[in-house]
Amino acid sequence: MDVTDAVDDKRDEVNRRRFTWRTVLFGFLRSRRRDIRRRDEDDVVFLDWHHPWLFFLAVGTMLLSCIDAIMTLKLLDAGMIEANPFMAVLLGHGTAAFTASKMILTGTSILILVFLAKARFLNRFRTGLLLTIFFSFYCCLVCYEFIHLLKVL
Repeated sequence: MDVTDAVDDKRDEVNRRRFTWRTVLFGFLRSRRRDIRRRDEDDVVFLDWHHPWLFFLAVGTMLLSCIDAIMTLKLLDAGMIEANPFMAVLLGHGTAAFTASKMILTGTSILILVFLAKARFLNRFRTGLLLTIFFSFYCCLVCYEFIHLLKVL
């Protein structure tokens, strides 16, 4: 048995890359890649830690999307029409298809935007700004629907 076999045997005993919930908790609390490592790495996109503001925007946008779906269905029952042609087609397949596709599309978009939050869009602004824009859009949309819901009821 030579030295490399002994090292291989020792490495097989403890696999540090094994996934457990301790790994998730440790990675969340003590993430190491919070900023760029070298000054010449201006284009670093992927970090272990994101600003809490992104968490607020992501959760808020998802909650507002759920509220939007509920209010849309209430307003449709009251006689209004769906302005988005894509969602109107999904509504033709039923409310379950509408709500499921709306949550899947919104959730997937949020995950992609959070993952690429440090990337630059069109080399001008960070994509995290798009998440802020979507959150603001959903706030305005929910307020608009709420006002119309008050008028109808």
